[in-house]
Amino acid sequence: VQLVESGGGLVQAGGSLRLSCVYSGIMFDDYTIGWFRQAPGKGRDFVASINVGGRIRYADSLEGRFTISRDGAKNTVFLQMNSLKPDDTAVYYCNANILSRHYWGQGTQVTVAA
Repeated sequence: VQLVESGGGLVQAGGSLRLSCVYSGIMFDDYTIGWFRQAPGKGRDFVASINVGGRIRYADSLEGRFTISRDGAKNTVFLQMNSLKPDDTAVYYCNANILSRHYWGQGTQVTVAA
């Protein structure tokens, strides 16, 4: 299983970014692709996820600012992030949960300047 993230960068507070995760090598029909983030000195936190059936979950703390979506034909999951805050600064990781086994991408840095 391979997960490759892209789309991170530096943005001013209030701005937007769209992250992409291209996944490959998944041989099962039932899996969930999600996003997690890890701020400096903190643990890795759940952000959002979407499963093959389209069921979506979000972390309560996002206040509706982020949207996860999927292009199944391109094996890509997106995370649209709006109204970004400095507290959103973190490395964002793509995750595949396949029968309770977890696979991770290398992460993409998102930095939000005040």
